[in-house]
Amino acid sequence: MLNLVRQSDSSQVYAEALTRLASVRHALRLVDGGFSAGPEGDRDDEIADAWDSAGDAKQRWFDQRSGQLVGTAAAGIEALLSQRAEGREPHVLACKTMVDEIRRELRDVAGIVLA
Repeated sequence: MLNLVRQSDSSQVYAEALTRLASVRHALRLVDGGFSAGPEGDRDDEIADAWDSAGDAKQRWFDQRSGQLVGTAAAGIEALLSQRAEGREPHVLACKTMVDEIRRELRDVAGIVLA
């Protein structure tokens, strides 16, 4: 059922969505040694500054996309880590492709609020 009444305040949605993005970046550190020095394009401060002026639609879209990103990234990272747990090293190109895709998605999600 469509409910047009806002269910939570903007700061709560922002905090939850930003925590999701941080968890994705942390998970990337587990599979990509080159990422361990810190996230490329971490735009959390910029997102925080733009959040209130982004408007409800962009905030909801950011929340939805960040949730999807976490699910997709978790599945891919879990697959790579399960390969390692079974004593097989995941294909280097597969790891790089996944990491590059997750980084692109992180930039796209940030761009929702920053556009």
